[in-house]
Amino acid sequence: MMEGLTGDRIRNVAIIAHVDHGKTTLVDCLLRQSGIFRDKAVVMERVMDSIDLERERGITILAKNTAVMYRGIKINIIDTPGHADFGGEVERALSMVNGVLLIVDSSEGPMPQTKYVLGKALQAGLQPLVVINKSDRPDARPLEVVNEIIDLFFELGADDRQLDFPILYTSAKEGWAAGDWDDERSGMNPLFEAIIKDVKPPECNPDGPFQMLISNLEHDSYLGRCAIGMIKGGSITRGQQVTLIRHDGSLGKRKAARVFVYSGLKNIEVDTAVSGDIAVVAGLEDINIGETLADPHDPRPLPAIKVDEPTLSMTFMVNDSPLAGQEGEYVTSRKLRERLFKELNANVSLQVEETDSPDQFKVSGRGELHLSILIENMRRDGYELQVSKPQAIFKTIDGVLSEPMEYLIIHGPEDAQGAIMENMGRRRGELVNMVPAGGGDVRLDYVVPARGLIGFTAEFLTETRGRGVMNYTFHGYQPYKGEIHTRFRAALIAWETGEATTYGLLQAEERGALFIKPGTRVYQGMIVGLHSRDKDLEVNVCKRKHLTNMRASGSDDTVRLKEPRHLTLEAAIEFIAEDELVEITPKNIRLRKKCLDKNQRDRQNKRE
Repeated sequence: MMEGLTGDRIRNVAIIAHVDHGKTTLVDCLLRQSGIFRDKAVVMERVMDSIDLERERGITILAKNTAVMYRGIKINIIDTPGHADFGGEVERALSMVNGVLLIVDSSEGPMPQTKYVLGKALQAGLQPLVVINKSDRPDARPLEVVNEIIDLFFELGADDRQLDFPILYTSAKEGWAAGDWDDERSGMNPLFEAIIKDVKPPECNPDGPFQMLISNLEHDSYLGRCAIGMIKGGSITRGQQVTLIRHDGSLGKRKAARVFVYSGLKNIEVDTAVSGDIAVVAGLEDINIGETLADPHDPRPLPAIKVDEPTLSMTFMVNDSPLAGQEGEYVTSRKLRERLFKELNANVSLQVEETDSPDQFKVSGRGELHLSILIENMRRDGYELQVSKPQAIFKTIDGVLSEPMEYLIIHGPEDAQGAIMENMGRRRGELVNMVPAGGGDVRLDYVVPARGLIGFTAEFLTETRGRGVMNYTFHGYQPYKGEIHTRFRAALIAWETGEATTYGLLQAEERGALFIKPGTRVYQGMIVGLHSRDKDLEVNVCKRKHLTNMRASGSDDTVRLKEPRHLTLEAAIEFIAEDELVEITPKNIRLRKKCLDKNQRDRQNKRE
């Protein structure tokens, strides 16, 4: 397949879009129609979402490569995340391509993440192809969406070449693409043709010395660490000696044990990978993203990948609760440190700093989702840990204290508009646009501090009765907006260590909403519910109804408690206050006070 392949017969393209606008489904469709699957082969949906978390949440978290052949031309396709919290993945993907397919929903139009990922592509000088997806929707509005996209291009400062973008209409679900709304709708050939025509061949130097920027890493238990990147110059052969140029300019010798290129969903081994192709070089140890592999006789570094700085930080710490070490496999500070610093090798937009305490680490990321995905992966790997409330990362710009801001777009019912606007006012949000969205809905655009969005999701869903949709993306830094109070109800705290009983929970239920059910193990200082008032309250959820000569101890078996409120990891992180922690184990997510003893908490509150 690879014999005779040269740079002019290669196209490298990334697919970028807002969350749930159909890019992974579109990649599925391209793979099926390119003929890489055998006839009658059973292929699952969203085949590129290969990680369990991605399939569970329905989002793309990691950028992934695939390749198809069309009319003798190889098209390398990179499926990128649609959420700005995983912007590091997008930035790495854009370093390997010469064009992007911008996927936009035919009804929703451009959304916050669309603006974010398109801005990155335009800054990199890439040529976009606009794909209006889900064109089979009955509420499709293609002309309005195209006009909104053109306005977005102007807003982002696209040059004349980028503004002259081709437009295609597709339905990844039905498997067709069309160059015009009224064209015949059968097959994806128009999209393949547009990629070949409008995406330039890779800019490379086939006759020069070997150069490859490491844009991604994989690990194989047999091959070891593998470097992924586009070959900018020369070629690489199996067994070839290469020079590793580190970030600090130092050089190291390495050997390319084996060389692979992409074909469909597989890596195929080749003797030589040529300029312009995206290659996987195996057998390289101690390498990092952003470093350069080069010719030993003429080592020339390539520009490093630029990644936006983190906006939120959390403290990760060893679990020291009374139930610590009973559910996890890795519980020590040494294991926690190893795991966090190992994550830095592949997660370029993450930062990890050691603190004064050997049991605590400051971890900074692009947003709440970015950090919560890391925590969830660690939890599934068998780690126990505790995390603190997320904190915005402030900067001093021109002598003024500044904080990260988010651009928030809300679609919600008109009858909830007042409650939403009141809530956003408390969170220092600034309304920048308000328009009817049809069907009794209204669209509200806000610029709001990043810390103001912590804990907003749960309140928003309550205010809109689950009918609202919100999306946000990083908007830059602005002067500090002042103090924000995001939680107006306090916690119900377990009075003693033991096992929650129906009788004890029934008494506590009168005071607020519960997070636990009968039989749950609790400890003193653990948060078991949300108080109906703004002051913390200790409750005895382990209290038993004892046998007396007036009543039987088991007469409360027929008592029906309300269904407890289930807290996901993100909801738990959003809920906690400054003096609280989330305890995370492979089996449970618990909330607790930092100081478990009530008397110590009271003394501390008096001092403060």
